[in-house]
Amino acid sequence: MESKGKLKVLVIHGYRQCAKTSREKSGSLRKLLKKYIDFVYITAPNKIPSSIDEEYGWWFSKEDMSFNALENSHIDNGHQISVDHITNAFKEHGSFDGILGFSQGATMATHICALSEEDGFPFKIKFAILCAGFKSRSLPHQCYYSKKISCPSLHIYGDSDRVIPKEMSIELQNCFQTFSVIIHSGGHYIPATSKERKDYENFLLPFMKEQTTEMM
Repeated sequence: MESKGKLKVLVIHGYRQCAKTSREKSGSLRKLLKKYIDFVYITAPNKIPSSIDEEYGWWFSKEDMSFNALENSHIDNGHQISVDHITNAFKEHGSFDGILGFSQGATMATHICALSEEDGFPFKIKFAILCAGFKSRSLPHQCYYSKKISCPSLHIYGDSDRVIPKEMSIELQNCFQTFSVIIHSGGHYIPATSKERKDYENFLLPFMKEQTTEMM
């Protein structure tokens, strides 16, 4: 149950993760933003066939049902299933104020934002927090980038990220009309130290004020 006055945010995990591992990896972020956000975690509907663990993805870019963010592809197996899955999560939980995505999940969140502005997703997205995201190299996804996305977004990436180079995250942020940025010195993770606290708060404050006004 979400706390009164907080923003409710859907977390869209990275490739080879699930709700449980995503929650564990974002523990520091939950603690940092506990005054502002109630996070809700879901697991992607596409289990990775080669994995013996609980590892899932939002789509596969290769015929062998695997994924590579760096390679061009004409494949997006599982993507529409994931759109439907996220739609159902919004229905089940009574909608969300925003979405937070990590890596492949950040790209999936971007697609949801684009769909919501073209009536392809039945819920409004007030904001998106996108960490280590990238512009998909899958040909079927290029429609999501055909025009600038108006949803306010916060883009987070590391100077030392070797999984998703920061240039790819910059390419994604430029798909949005307005955006804020947090750049950290580390690699492929969501930073959540006191150093980033003010940047998170500055981004979230307008939506907190809007939330308070709506409750009056």
